[in-house]
Amino acid sequence: MNITKKYLDNLTYKIIGCAIEVHKELGPGLLESVYQKCFLQELKSHGLGYQSQIIIPINYKEIELDCSLRLDVLVEGFIVVELKAVDYMIPIYDAQLLTYMKLLEKPKGVLINFNCTNIFKEGQKTLVNTIYASLPNE
Repeated sequence: MNITKKYLDNLTYKIIGCAIEVHKELGPGLLESVYQKCFLQELKSHGLGYQSQIIIPINYKEIELDCSLRLDVLVEGFIVVELKAVDYMIPIYDAQLLTYMKLLEKPKGVLINFNCTNIFKEGQKTLVNTIYASLPNE
């Protein structure tokens, strides 16, 4: 399958839609682990493939180290999704997502915070990298 920006953008739209559906059902104020289980169920109900709690290998100077670094969700093998349930989104969350994308060589990531009033307006952020930039549009 040839991956395009359009494909990833459409997939991102579906991912955010799943998060919005979970948020509509549950509202803010719960633990991240609860949102994650419901989000995974929503992805599944939309026919989206995913892996959760993936261990991210750290290669430091050509040595693979076990650092117990875990990614929340990888959707369809291409989009890294980091889930939060926090009062404030801080810049380190962006850095974390970008680093996960780099380590896994994935083109796009979505940061979702369920502890908000409106997922679409304030509870999500999409990040891309040079891998995404090098993809064809369609």
